[in-house]
Amino acid sequence: MQLTGNHVVEASPAKVWALLMDTDTLARIVPGVTKLEKIDDTTFKSTLGVKLGPVSAAFNGNLQMENVMEEKGFTLKIQQNSKVGNASAAIEISLTPLEETKTAIAFNGDVKLSGMLATMGQRLIGGVANTLSKQFFSNMEKELLP
Repeated sequence: MQLTGNHVVEASPAKVWALLMDTDTLARIVPGVTKLEKIDDTTFKSTLGVKLGPVSAAFNGNLQMENVMEEKGFTLKIQQNSKVGNASAAIEISLTPLEETKTAIAFNGDVKLSGMLATMGQRLIGGVANTLSKQFFSNMEKELLP
């Protein structure tokens, strides 16, 4: 499944970048994250809970940042496992300055599901991903307020 979108925030690319690189802040603003532990500069262990229709699942796994270009973007590789199936993704995230205090954030990637998650979740995952994206950007905007 393709996951794409963009959003404009009222903050400079430097401020958005700093927020995206702060583990504690990310743990607060990413919907469903219950634990985010930094292993090194580009690797994290994560635990998150997601509800897909009638199915709730706790995922454990790793997040890896690749192709990191400071204040411009990175590729986020995700591998998450649960009792109801697994999810993996490679999502390109880019920051584009629009004005001194405005930044466009774009994301584009491919998500793969397996197990019962793929069977049941495929029909629901698009709507869930859209909802989670909106929550993420809403949380980000609140975090960026002075």
